[in-house]
Amino acid sequence: MGGDHGSAKADISFAGRFASSATAACFAEICTIPLDTAKVRLQLQKKALSGDSVALPKYKGMLGTVATIAREEGLASLWKGIVPGLHRQCLFGGLRIGLYEPVKNLYVGENYVGDIPLSKKILAGLTTGALAISIANPTDLVKVRLQAEGKLPPGVPRRYSGALNAYSTIVKQEGLAALWTGIGPNIARNAIINAAELASYDQVKQTILKIPGFTDNVVTHLLSGLGAGFFAVCIGSPVDVGPLAFYKGFIPNFGRLGSWNVIMFLTLEQVKKLFTKEVPA
Repeated sequence: MGGDHGSAKADISFAGRFASSATAACFAEICTIPLDTAKVRLQLQKKALSGDSVALPKYKGMLGTVATIAREEGLASLWKGIVPGLHRQCLFGGLRIGLYEPVKNLYVGENYVGDIPLSKKILAGLTTGALAISIANPTDLVKVRLQAEGKLPPGVPRRYSGALNAYSTIVKQEGLAALWTGIGPNIARNAIINAAELASYDQVKQTILKIPGFTDNVVTHLLSGLGAGFFAVCIGSPVDVGPLAFYKGFIPNFGRLGSWNVIMFLTLEQVKKLFTKEVPA
């Protein structure tokens, strides 16, 4: 992302874009999924407690939830949804991030010179987010179902033995269309969050690079990644939970999305170099 410098033009194929995006998204997922698992449990607890005024909450706060899950179910349980999580990031991350630059260039036209307007960046983010989740929805569904399963009483069998078993069980029991449950709200939500992340990373990076002394290096990528996480939380969380609850959950959400974005973008910028070849302008 960002302009090319000097007379050599950087060239990267779509396969290269897809591979570097998928790799970066998967790495970020492995690092941050314990926080995501904690978020899923906290959300489910909130739903369960709303009908029961007597029960005390089992999980308290994001880090408290991580500690409780590790203590009760073992450390590995924090990575419960990792297999479908990686399926999801390969497809969803690979497509939404990998297609962003080509789609953005499509919107402004081949020979566009100068800074691309923010509106076109947002439009590209909305487009690739919607397209990617339409394809990746089954992986999203399976990931949440696996993460949702807490400590089971002795003798109670698990609902699914693993990710692949979950896909086939859902198709057998509920039909193929069930894998696309919630696709409408998912498209809206993921398109908005994708636009918030990618357009803000692009815009923040472009702005930082205009400041004297800043170059296209790790510091710039780190700051832009934090910016992307911040905007994703500001724009994405109210979509998820409503404005009031959003401010209450801002810190844990930023902890999760901020770290995810920083890790993903830092990795992406490095991995992309492996697939980029310099072509004389």
